[in-house]
Amino acid sequence: MDQQQYPSSSSSRTDRKTIEKNRRNQMKALYSELNSLLPHQGSREVISLPDQIDEAVNYIKKLQTNLEKMREKKDSQMGVERITINNNGGSRRGLNGGGLRLPQIEIREMGYVLDVVLITGLDFQFMFEGSIRMLLEEGADIVNASFSVVEDTIFHTIHSKIGESAPGPVAARISERLRKFVNEASTTVF
Repeated sequence: MDQQQYPSSSSSRTDRKTIEKNRRNQMKALYSELNSLLPHQGSREVISLPDQIDEAVNYIKKLQTNLEKMREKKDSQMGVERITINNNGGSRRGLNGGGLRLPQIEIREMGYVLDVVLITGLDFQFMFEGSIRMLLEEGADIVNASFSVVEDTIFHTIHSKIGESAPGPVAARISERLRKFVNEASTTVF
């Protein structure tokens, strides 16, 4: 009975060795791939595996720092205010432009067509979605909705078609709801 177990034990040991060899080869290939993705400053000397990993970590940290600098530059050019939460639980406010802009709304009714022009600052982007939601709740069909950003101002335009039964009262009700929404949103922020 011992002789029968001995060959299987040897086979099991060989399987473990093969599995471990495959794992080491796979790790070697992954480290090699990681190293190939790193920029090398003209030297092709062989560096140790721990040094390769340190180099990769430092390179990733450098990329993260560069990315954050580029985001801040982009935000400053676009006039965006960003609040960054740091690891210590504190926050840092980066003001990259002017102050808040009060939203303005203009509503034009032309028969069955209702056009809404909403002008907001960057802090009132939610109003575009809210206006579309209200129009849909009132049964209007959105024909076209778009926006344009100019510095710290967003121009939202919504073209909609209202129901053919009594367009006047429906348009008046929608206009009232939209104006109330804009007024309430701007007073809660200030």
